[in-house]
Amino acid sequence: MSARLPLVPLFTLSLAAFVTIVTEALPAGLLVPMAQDLQVSVAAAGQSVSTFAIGSLLAAIPLMALLQGIPRRRLLLFALAGFTAANAATALVSHYSLMLVARILAGMAAGLLWALLAGYAAAMVPPEQKGKAIAMAMAGTPLALAFGVPLGTLVGNVIGWRLSFAALSGLSLLLMLILRLTAPQQPADPAQQRLPLRQVLILPGVARVLMLVLCVVLAHNILYTFIVPFLQPAGLAPCVDAILLMFGISSLISIVITGWWVDRYLQPILLISILLFMAAALLLQLFSTSAIAIGLAVMLWGLAFGGAATLFQTAMVEHA
Repeated sequence: MSARLPLVPLFTLSLAAFVTIVTEALPAGLLVPMAQDLQVSVAAAGQSVSTFAIGSLLAAIPLMALLQGIPRRRLLLFALAGFTAANAATALVSHYSLMLVARILAGMAAGLLWALLAGYAAAMVPPEQKGKAIAMAMAGTPLALAFGVPLGTLVGNVIGWRLSFAALSGLSLLLMLILRLTAPQQPADPAQQRLPLRQVLILPGVARVLMLVLCVVLAHNILYTFIVPFLQPAGLAPCVDAILLMFGISSLISIVITGWWVDRYLQPILLISILLFMAAALLLQLFSTSAIAIGLAVMLWGLAFGGAATLFQTAMVEHA
């Protein structure tokens, strides 16, 4: 009989993932008001997502290599402190360049958090339950896409985009307290097990997984960041919050399916996910004026991407 999953600690990790995804994706629904307020083009405002992604990708492994001697819960709190400061700065700054700096810092905090979540969750459970534990910790991802980003987009377009980021800063601060009270301690890696950055990068499987992550995340970010221009030919731009909700619900379905099967069928599910994403991208390109085709593409896209974090984190844990 399988041991019961530690639900409360895993839920706190899920909340951390929720904050991370909303922080990353929120500008996609607020490009127009952000561009107007900062007096830049919509394309320039879209760089707020790109700089976040760059900070995240460049920081994850170097930060973890440098901070291996620090207990894991303390690192989680440090990452959330980064979100608190970066989102507050994004809400307050009036210069475009300073906003980009804040977004890079937020991306670095995200890179640290993503590097921690899978291992932290997997360490709580027996080996046969690692996939389910990681899926639970990542459940905040589709919840953020289904509800967090659409709600933040609605608030930002009605009341002001800065208020959305201020609310994220406050939520990050609250989450720091929750994690401090509920998340279990996990010791730092013993000195003899710590690897320098160069050796981490040459571990079997790490480079392949990271390259796949880079390609998938880059393709997703390009589509997600500029979703409003993609919706305009079909006349769906005013419905961006509903479209993001549709994407999020599909993502939620995806992570449930992924969490159920990932321990047994990691590679087939990963291949299906990539094929679904390719189909969604083709539909968006070839039938850009059809509202029905756009809706189908968004649902396929959500099914493809919802379980991606679980798939990649599980691949890194099991094969790296």
